[in-house]
Amino acid sequence: MFNLQNRIALVTGGGRGIGRAIALDLAAAGARVAVSARSAGELDEVVGRIRAQGGQATAIVADLSDRQAVRQVIPQVTEAVGPLDILVNNAGIGSSSNPKAVLHFDDDFWELTLWLNLTVPYLLSKAALPAMLAKKWGRIINVSSINGKVPSLHGAAYAASKHGLLGLTKTLALEVARDGITVNAICPGPVHTVMSDKRMDYDAQRRSMSLEELEAAVTPMGRRLEPEEVSPLAVYLASDEAKMVTGQGWNVCGGVTMF
Repeated sequence: MFNLQNRIALVTGGGRGIGRAIALDLAAAGARVAVSARSAGELDEVVGRIRAQGGQATAIVADLSDRQAVRQVIPQVTEAVGPLDILVNNAGIGSSSNPKAVLHFDDDFWELTLWLNLTVPYLLSKAALPAMLAKKWGRIINVSSINGKVPSLHGAAYAASKHGLLGLTKTLALEVARDGITVNAICPGPVHTVMSDKRMDYDAQRRSMSLEELEAAVTPMGRRLEPEEVSPLAVYLASDEAKMVTGQGWNVCGGVTMF
């Protein structure tokens, strides 16, 4: 078990799915975790579970599509818990909310996707860096996607934002490499989440397949991943053991990227 005692972490989009699993695992490793999301109900469930297991957690209700809310997140965490050691940029939006070919793509949805998936991680990283630089220790973990490396049919904004997030990850990692701060990305394949469910429905209809048939074909392993199969990597990347690991985009995809 990696030891994150006395480390302070923020997980955005931590109310469900991958973010929830990461928040739970960071807390189990000893970190004091601030969890942000739009839904107070989901946050209360995650925070309650962490506390019931003897951990420390704080809920930060924030709609990151609101520019003012983004500016307030890091100060809120600092006031409630303390200066950040670990930032997990997980919140985002998928292609399933409005899938279309580029020719017919919705421009407003393009802007929203790039804002949430790329600009918000940039702004939160920028806001978190001063405290990390002062400590000469920090971890920034961006949740990208295999679509940061391969295309997503009818998901141009999602693929572009996740490709961009990998570029941000590598550039920032280079800039702070001598300051005790690492910056890495996790690139999940298809994970069993609400967002993925919507995309699966769309792809099954588009390909005239049943959900069961698509599920069996979506990875070489014959199923989607579970969030709990992605989150342990975040704990490793947040740990002292990963101090020489930076600027990487780690695939956790059930073998999808082998092809």
